[in-house]
Amino acid sequence: MAKKMTEEQAKQYWRRNLSLMVKLLVVWFAVSYGCGIMFVDALNQIQIGGYKLGFWFAQQGAIYVFVVLIFIYRSRMEALDREFGVEEE
Repeated sequence: MAKKMTEEQAKQYWRRNLSLMVKLLVVWFAVSYGCGIMFVDALNQIQIGGYKLGFWFAQQGAIYVFVVLIFIYRSRMEALDREFGVEEE
């Protein structure tokens, strides 16, 4: 059974949750927009498996990074939930 948090603990929990989300969104934005649009010309100078790296990031890489970020968020939130005693059973 989850314990009841104080108002200060709830604020700290939410602040750390938002901090994690912002960090992950910055990574997602940098990969999807940066690698797929802004730096595509520079990345296209590198080829992997016959495909230009910029094209790969725009078509595949950003999606892979997004899926990895979902798993990172899940594991970090599980740790945060355990730390604050609000984990699900």
